[in-house]
Amino acid sequence: MSLIGKDIKDVNINERIRVREVRLIDESGRQLGIVPTLDALRMAREQELDLVEVSPKTVPPVCKIMDYGKYKYQLAKKAAEAKKKQTVIQIKEMKLGLKIDEHDLGFKIKHIRGFLDDGAKVKVIVMFKGREMLHVDMGKKLAQKIIESVKDVGTLEQEQKFDGRNIVMIFAPL
Repeated sequence: MSLIGKDIKDVNINERIRVREVRLIDESGRQLGIVPTLDALRMAREQELDLVEVSPKTVPPVCKIMDYGKYKYQLAKKAAEAKKKQTVIQIKEMKLGLKIDEHDLGFKIKHIRGFLDDGAKVKVIVMFKGREMLHVDMGKKLAQKIIESVKDVGTLEQEQKFDGRNIVMIFAPL
């Protein structure tokens, strides 16, 4: 019985609960059955707690007696913890032309390998300028050369594909 999937503003508490009777759960989690809303609210006030609508879609709605402030704090803490554990995968981009020199290609491959070792995905773009579009086969050979030189540190996640005047491929770390 938690409201983790809900936005905290959508929860009805105390006087905002506008139904005649509710299925009541006390603070310890024990079901008290179907109770008139006014009696449930009175019981919550006697314990100096709040009446919180846990499941508004059921008939009658399920309400729980709890400390609403403490509950909001715990939800915020869980959300922060989940955000902390979440890992964001970066996509690095490496562009190179068709007429790249052998040394420059080696330098770019060294960077690609470094990015993959660091755990980032790498998007490699082989660009064609002007009449270079006539030599698509040379571009494919260059792309294949890159694939061969990084296959021990990364896998080809997206095969070579044409995107306008570019050959695009994405590598993921092993």
